[in-house]
Amino acid sequence: MRRTISTEHKLLTDEWTADVEMVEAAIRRMDDERTVTNDCRVVLFEIDRDASLHVNVTHGNRTKAVSGWTGPAIVKDGFVSNRTFSSMRPDRIVSHIREMVFADRA
Repeated sequence: MRRTISTEHKLLTDEWTADVEMVEAAIRRMDDERTVTNDCRVVLFEIDRDASLHVNVTHGNRTKAVSGWTGPAIVKDGFVSNRTFSSMRPDRIVSHIREMVFADRA
């Protein structure tokens, strides 16, 4: 059975739109880079009155902690880790998300 990486965004403003489009495109290519062994869902979102980009990465199976990310916390769909980004280039954001997406299982 092939594991997958899915992505979605929930933006409230246009502030992060261009960056999120680049990040999502890179995330969609990640499963071409290496084998995905833990189903993963990435959600990029904004919170009202908070200028940061928030990212949740939810895995089907628990992962080891990754520096810079909080979690994992247990949620209905698995185990979620969260991180915020302020003024980082999209390629650096992708690099941090990649680390979490391919985190080793706990």
